[in-house]
Order: sequence, then C-alpha cells, then structure tokens
Amino acid sequence: MSTLPACPKCGSEYTYEDGALLICPECAHEWSADAAESTSDSKVIRDSAGNELQDGDTVTVIKDLKVKGSSSVVKIGTKVKNIRLVDADHDIDCKIDGFGQMSLKSEFVRKVQE
Repeated sequence: MSTLPACPKCGSEYTYEDGALLICPECAHEWSADAAESTSDSKVIRDSAGNELQDGDTVTVIKDLKVKGSSSVVKIGTKVKNIRLVDADHDIDCKIDGFGQMSLKSEFVRKVQE
C-alpha cells in the first residue's frame, strides 16, 4: 500500500486517489498529486522592489492608500512595523498607528533595510 500525503487543508490522513487528483473525504478538498509534491516550497511574498518579505519585517507604504469605508488615507512613507504574512487576497496583516488593524497588498510596500 502506498502512502498518500495528508490533506493540506485540514490535515486528514484519510486521503485517496481519484485519477490524477487526491481527495480528502473529511473536508472534500481536491488537489493534484503534482501540487502535493511542490507544497514544501512555500509561497514567497515580495515587496514592490522584489525584496523577500518575512514575518516581523518593517515596511513603508509607497503610495497613498484609501482606507475602504472611510475618508481617511494611509499616506506615502508611512512606516509599518512587525508585519505578519498571510495567504489571502491581501498578503500582509499589520497594525498602523492611527488606523488600527489593516490588510495591505505587498505590491504597495517596500521593505526597510535595517
């Protein structure tokens, strides 16, 4: 019996093959066997200049950003400390002084070299 990888979504060990796909019976997640082999290479998130970002980095905003649902604007040059990378539509979760919790796209920030 061959050992199949655990489900990347819920971690279930009861995965099975269906043609070229692997399927999890617990959460109904489907993925290709090729994708399962390449999951060890995590997604690299880069800033606007191509620098690789990591959790805890400090970045600056390179463009005035409108805050959705508000008339306020995050100004160019705003420094954001201790970012957290997430796998979502917006790559960065952070806390900006004067605004609170925010989600930013990595294309609008530049890493500060310390």
